[in-house]
Amino acid sequence: MSKLKVNQYVVGPVQTNCYFAINDETKELVVIDPGASPKQLAERIRQEGCKPVAILLTHGHFDHATGAEELAKEFDIKIYAYETEKETLEDENLNSSWMIGEKNTFHADRFVKDEQELQLAGFAIRVLFTPGHTKGGCCYYFPYEDVVFSGDTLFCTSVGRTDLPGGSMSDLVRSVKEKLMTLPERTTVYPGHGDVTTIENERMYNPYV
Repeated sequence: MSKLKVNQYVVGPVQTNCYFAINDETKELVVIDPGASPKQLAERIRQEGCKPVAILLTHGHFDHATGAEELAKEFDIKIYAYETEKETLEDENLNSSWMIGEKNTFHADRFVKDEQELQLAGFAIRVLFTPGHTKGGCCYYFPYEDVVFSGDTLFCTSVGRTDLPGGSMSDLVRSVKEKLMTLPERTTVYPGHGDVTTIENERMYNPYV
């Protein structure tokens, strides 16, 4: 029986999926993409009776990163992002905060590398570098729980947009095919927007693969 429980919260103006990856045994959790509503997310953490240990960003766009700093300060935890996503986080034009009429910049405390394995909340979490939506986009794969958090790389029967600065459709499709479609078909996919899916479902019905 898996010790992983995933809670999903839809936050912000473009309906972004924020996830809590909760260890049911230790009551530790990892927050993935807190794009808005940090006060409400903090209250949810307290309601769960859990201890957050880290924030993982799949990429640096405003709708995934806006709530990270406040939440990190609230619980004295670190923010993780891919090593080539620093520029996107810190540039208001690249992080697309201009789309909501703001000029925001974001940061990460720790930068990760492709295939790096993180040990957080009692989970082994493998970093998968998946550029295309942004230059430094990544996914977080929990191999022992058969779960991947795909950000805006892979959606249910679709992929992320590539018309924003740093986007590349060829890179994105390559990332999906080479990094995600090679995962076990039973793997559950938790995307940055929309419905949960599986690798098996995407192999069958996603027109991009």
